[in-house]
Amino acid sequence: MLVLPIKKKWFDMIIRGEKKEEYRELKPYYINRFKNVFFCYPYSGIPYGYDYKQIEFRNGYGESVPRFIALCKLDIKKGKPEWGAEPGVEYYVLIIDKIIWKSSDNLGGFITETLNCKEEVGSYRDM
Repeated sequence: MLVLPIKKKWFDMIIRGEKKEEYRELKPYYINRFKNVFFCYPYSGIPYGYDYKQIEFRNGYGESVPRFIALCKLDIKKGKPEWGAEPGVEYYVLIIDKIIWKSSDNLGGFITETLNCKEEVGSYRDM
């Protein structure tokens, strides 16, 4: 499973259901990480994600940091500045469908309510 660190502000917004996308720069580092999880376009080797994959997001490093696992698909598009993207810049966009597990202390995960953002985000092809 792919594990990505995330800043507290964005972590908390995703947990509360306010942020439905997470951004990563279009750089070889993320191409290599995403192509191990998502399919790649033929001949180009650029990852994309029509299907949902489990991605773990951690707020910090170490064993006892807050974390959650979400079902995400991958796209390349311009991000929303209110969610941390620079205006006019394209990113890898992890579109978060739902959080399936979360833990605030790594002593056991729990789900208090399922976050389902599909209706608000819309179809991947509509964006």
